[in-house]
Amino acid sequence: MYNEYIEILKSRLNVKRFYHSVCVADEAKRLAEKYGADVEKAYLAGLLHDITKNSDKDEHLQIFSQFGIMLSDIEKNAEKLWHAISGAAYVEHILKIDDSEIISAIRYHTTAKADMTLLEKIIYLARKLKAFTFDEIYMLAEMSKEELNLILEKLVSENILKEDAQGYLFIKGLDNWRPKGSVRTKPFIEGAD
Repeated sequence: MYNEYIEILKSRLNVKRFYHSVCVADEAKRLAEKYGADVEKAYLAGLLHDITKNSDKDEHLQIFSQFGIMLSDIEKNAEKLWHAISGAAYVEHILKIDDSEIISAIRYHTTAKADMTLLEKIIYLARKLKAFTFDEIYMLAEMSKEELNLILEKLVSENILKEDAQGYLFIKGLDNWRPKGSVRTKPFIEGAD
């Protein structure tokens, strides 16, 4: 099932990005097993999350135009975010994956959003875990749902740098802009208080 997607990734990504994508897929699968999410969806979303990461500016703009994607002013000026937006469109329209949960998990893997689904949280965290040391990953792997919520909250709260004139918060390390008021007030993982 995944061989076709793996070959597409090999043709679109450099070696480092391809390896990262496979590692994120493996981590997403592990997290899905641990937290009761759909393992197949988690693996596929993790595998494809960076499918347009190595695309040039022209390809991103072509995808936006072809599929009617209108970027906000902030998104226009945040090219590091473009791969999540164009990647979600690529997966939906070119690869013909008709699963809104997978598409959304790819779309928000860098910025996160309020009221994320379990799959969105898993892909977001699986990607983020790749930046941690071995000891930190081992500690996270042993966490309960409550502890996982705390670490995700900490990742968000410690990374706020500034608020811009339009009311957006810049999140360091997540390469994103987040609308004001989207800081989470609910647990990240269902059933955790």
